[in-house]
Amino acid sequence: MALTKAKEIVSSHPAVVFSKTYCGYCTRVKNLLNQLGAAYKLIELDQENDGDAIQQALLEWTGQRTVPNVFIGGKHVGGCDKTLEKHQQGQLVPMLTDAGAITTKSAQLTNANAM
Repeated sequence: MALTKAKEIVSSHPAVVFSKTYCGYCTRVKNLLNQLGAAYKLIELDQENDGDAIQQALLEWTGQRTVPNVFIGGKHVGGCDKTLEKHQQGQLVPMLTDAGAITTKSAQLTNANAM
């Protein structure tokens, strides 16, 4: 049930962050996505009735139990380190753009500001 729910959430949104409200690494990823102007679905597992079950389902699906657990375009990206690494390598904005999580205009502004 939880695995089905997680997969439905991921397939229904261009970007998804499974998070916990008190997690500093989660905050870093959310702040980055907000700075990039990305639209994403945020699931705070510590505020969901079935959050523990969803987290267990994510482990079974992705091999990752920790949060944040980030998906872009239906594909598993990973946690904070992997997401930040993709951004540092210049891969995150194109992924978000391709998935429809950010518009081309906001991506151009972000890239211009990064230079």
